[in-house]
Amino acid sequence: MSTSKVYFSDLRTSPTSNLLDKMERLLRRAGIGNLPLDGCFTAIKIHFGEPGNLAYIRPNYAARMATLLRSLGAKPFLTDCNTLYSGRRSNAVDHLESAMENGFNPLSARCQVIIGDGLKGTDYREVPIEGAEYCPAPKIGAAIVDADAIISMNHFKGHEQAGFGGALKNLGMGCASVGGKLELHASSQPKIVQENCIGCNICVKHCAHDAVHLNAGRRAEIDYTKCVGCGQCVALCQHDAAVVNDWDTSEHLNYKIAEYTKAVLKDKPHFHISFVMNVSPECDCWNHNDAAIVPDLGMLASADPVALDMACADLVMKAPILHTDNVLSEHHHDDLCGQDKFHIVHPDTDWKAGLRHAQQIGIGSMDYELIKV
Repeated sequence: MSTSKVYFSDLRTSPTSNLLDKMERLLRRAGIGNLPLDGCFTAIKIHFGEPGNLAYIRPNYAARMATLLRSLGAKPFLTDCNTLYSGRRSNAVDHLESAMENGFNPLSARCQVIIGDGLKGTDYREVPIEGAEYCPAPKIGAAIVDADAIISMNHFKGHEQAGFGGALKNLGMGCASVGGKLELHASSQPKIVQENCIGCNICVKHCAHDAVHLNAGRRAEIDYTKCVGCGQCVALCQHDAAVVNDWDTSEHLNYKIAEYTKAVLKDKPHFHISFVMNVSPECDCWNHNDAAIVPDLGMLASADPVALDMACADLVMKAPILHTDNVLSEHHHDDLCGQDKFHIVHPDTDWKAGLRHAQQIGIGSMDYELIKV
């Protein structure tokens, strides 16, 4: 596979060039203007951040992105899909309120905000892909499948299951419907926590495979001879009764994320930018963010999400850790330059597995040329 180009901009500014200007210059130099976007519904895939977490990308960057895309003829909208776990982004009503609380709304972002998989996370399309070993037909949010093009804006940070979160995770995990997220995370079918079930019957009514019923005690039960693991019951249950059964390994999770990413990008013009700023050790899905582990390093953009993730990981590995109080400095007194900081923080994870699989199934290349803008 050929070497991909990744473009890099540091965070130095001047009275005539602020960070928003630098971001736009970076994107234009990296080739976003070459995309056929005229008249295209263009999904800007971004993480709105769980309220209480302050490490997510500022909405100012999203607004400049929307303005730039509109200047190229696109019809942009911000989007993300609902979460598998209970929280303030597990349904579209709460998710939109959370987005607005964190500054993402049609006024601040200069475009509409749409939850990709609908009100309860059940509005999705299955997208068959070639070369898949784990997820032959990923369940992607319908609004994202219906979009003509996709742009990812990624906060690069650690992740407790994937190792780190970058372009692939933002696309593969973030664009999955609630049932898709179950497929990504779980190694088996869902289960019912009997003590949490209130017998509301919603999972029974909406199971397309007649696999759920209420027992004599009016508690839900799953008939595993009929269950296909679609995750509909998990998506609909508001009482933490239908839940993930067994979590998959980090390696398999990253393989699946790569395959979901391939489905998201299938037949679409796409482009990607990552912000290596406030590199927190864990995901923006938490309602808090721990102290950053390395200094703010810059912004990187590419048409290749695999090369982009590899370049971001390399920058973080080469960088010294911050010696303010954080999860690395409390146990390590050297700079850890050249060491895999994400694996040190999350030793049970294997982020390289996902990039290797993404390269193998044709999403992009781990080999890249870094070009400073």
